[in-house]
Amino acid sequence: METQLANTFKNKKILVTGGTGCIGSEIVKSILNYEPKVVRIFSNDEDTTFKMSQEIGASRNRRFLIGDIRDKERLITAMNGIDIVYHAAALKHVPLCEYNPFEAIKTNVLGTQNIIEAALENNVKKVINISTDKAVNPVNTMGATKLLAEKLITDANFYKGPRKTIFSCVRFGNVLFSRGSVIPLFEEQIKQKKMITITDPKMTRFMMSLDNTIELVFKATLIAKGGEIFILKMPVVKLGDLADVVIKKYAEKYQCRFSEIKKEVIGPRPGEKIFEGLMTEKEAEKAFETKEMLIIPPQAEFGINIKTSDYKNASISKLKRYASRDVKPLSKMEINKLLFS
Repeated sequence: METQLANTFKNKKILVTGGTGCIGSEIVKSILNYEPKVVRIFSNDEDTTFKMSQEIGASRNRRFLIGDIRDKERLITAMNGIDIVYHAAALKHVPLCEYNPFEAIKTNVLGTQNIIEAALENNVKKVINISTDKAVNPVNTMGATKLLAEKLITDANFYKGPRKTIFSCVRFGNVLFSRGSVIPLFEEQIKQKKMITITDPKMTRFMMSLDNTIELVFKATLIAKGGEIFILKMPVVKLGDLADVVIKKYAEKYQCRFSEIKKEVIGPRPGEKIFEGLMTEKEAEKAFETKEMLIIPPQAEFGINIKTSDYKNASISKLKRYASRDVKPLSKMEINKLLFS
């Protein structure tokens, strides 16, 4: 795959929206290893943009652009001459989107529409959208807006007319140690000797490492035909077990006694599910799979005929759905290995 990626990125122009966020910044850093002509790092956060510019340094092949995906004119300018767009900008925190639904729509839905229209205007070759398991059978505002974003991206392949732009999605589970996620929260609570707050010990979540996310994004870049959703096969953890492993690890780091750290079950936050899904029953009816991933092809009624033979080592998926309630959770020993080995 390294050779393919080198051929894909070398001397190419790449734009990453949300490029200073947890996922976006990792995409940027990884692409820079393949000698792109330029990576444009697009963000509406001046502080993280400044910090990232200090971290990775100034160079002729990286440009830091301040802008918002709600501003289509800014996106059109930012995409001038671009070959590939990675769309990672989003409002992603479930409770905040519940309390600010209009803002979630403006960013996650209308912002994605702007990405599509700017990409078509600039004849971008490929657009890869970063999505989430919250988009599967959504029960909250964030999930509903991300589902609409997925629909806009996949259906853009039929909206584009004669243009050659390829639009596809990758659908993530929970990314370990990502900004605002539960593990950094637990660590900070232990560090400050506060009560560890757990929504529900029985809650299960799909987990993937940052390395896994970049691998999935890049594989999707290489094999996307247009209209697919790519999903990494990943382990499931029970939140109560995850908390115990993290408490034990960080209690040693911050010189606390494990027995002295108290836990409080606070119940699910607004819009949270006990179980998450990565593929619905309806999607599973037409899905393909390889050893590493699931591939949901575009809707057949739109006339795009994608076959298993279009993807190396793919076959018809045997799964009826892909949900955390159906996957055996990792043991505490396995969680510790996943997090800290």
